[in-house]
Amino acid sequence: MGTAKPLEILVFGAGAVGTYIGGSLALDGHRVVFVEREEVAAEISKTGVSIRAERGETRSLSPSSFRVASSPEEGLAKGPFDAAVVALKSFDVPSLIASLEPARDRLGDLPVLCLSNGVDNEPALARALGARRVVAGTVMTAVGRRAAGDVAVEKLRGSGVAASHPVSAPLARAMSGAGLNTRLYPRADDMKWSKLLTNLLGNATSAILDMSPAEIFADPGLCRLEVAQLREALGVMRVSGIGVVDLPRTPVRLLALAARLPSAVSRPVLRRAVGGGRGGKMPSLHVDLRSGRGRTEVEYLHGAVVRHGERSGVPTPVNRALTETLRALTLEEIPLGAYERNPRKLIAAAAG
Repeated sequence: MGTAKPLEILVFGAGAVGTYIGGSLALDGHRVVFVEREEVAAEISKTGVSIRAERGETRSLSPSSFRVASSPEEGLAKGPFDAAVVALKSFDVPSLIASLEPARDRLGDLPVLCLSNGVDNEPALARALGARRVVAGTVMTAVGRRAAGDVAVEKLRGSGVAASHPVSAPLARAMSGAGLNTRLYPRADDMKWSKLLTNLLGNATSAILDMSPAEIFADPGLCRLEVAQLREALGVMRVSGIGVVDLPRTPVRLLALAARLPSAVSRPVLRRAVGGGRGGKMPSLHVDLRSGRGRTEVEYLHGAVVRHGERSGVPTPVNRALTETLRALTLEEIPLGAYERNPRKLIAAAAG
């Protein structure tokens, strides 16, 4: 960290991303408080935090190296803080917003960096907390959670922070100093929507069909389906004046270009991009659906494309079909195996 003053950071969420971001900052000498539900908070208070690097080296933090709280109010009481970080699944952000209401006085002008997937969490936080407090961010590194407080970097890429707040630059410097390879972006929407493009590919289809991204992009019909949903998202971005930007070690502009090319050309590009971006992990929607927790982020990913398409007048039938199908599977309105390894059935459903 050198001679820079340590930052005081409050991290909402000690899952894979929260542990990785907060733990990396704590390892570099910054003062970190994690806010997690009571059972997880108790566990990491006993065991500490471990982060295994992509090349196998493991760095560990003893429980005395960070602090833990089981509610936002308790966490904020351990301040003051330079910034808070939201590192939650998108479906948990509404609950966080509700839980922050009793602690509004303690929040003050605390800036909040949102690293959650999707493009609608920052607007929701801004409505609740005030737009001047909310900073958009994104994480491109693939991280797996092995146990509470124990995570592994599966593909090191980096992270992004919108250059929209006085804390953005010092926070990005601190994150880069902690090995998080963080880049500043002048336009938050460009950054968040470019990340969304990477979240769409091989995600819902993998969950619905119980197939790996490699299997999906080996099937010409499924590859055309993937390109179609990507083109819909790009159409929404174009009409909305949102640009495509490359993210840390992620050539998103190449993905956008590939979506406009003939399938024979685009398929190998998309297959390499999707396989390389996730390391050995199955996509997040597949993990969430198969976990049986009854929630996925599909409404915040493909569903966001549908909602923004409706507002901008851009048709999004493929994203709508993927959203509705995965929602029905998640809510057990149709059996989990209804589309399992049946690409033709899903292609027909998406065609209407």
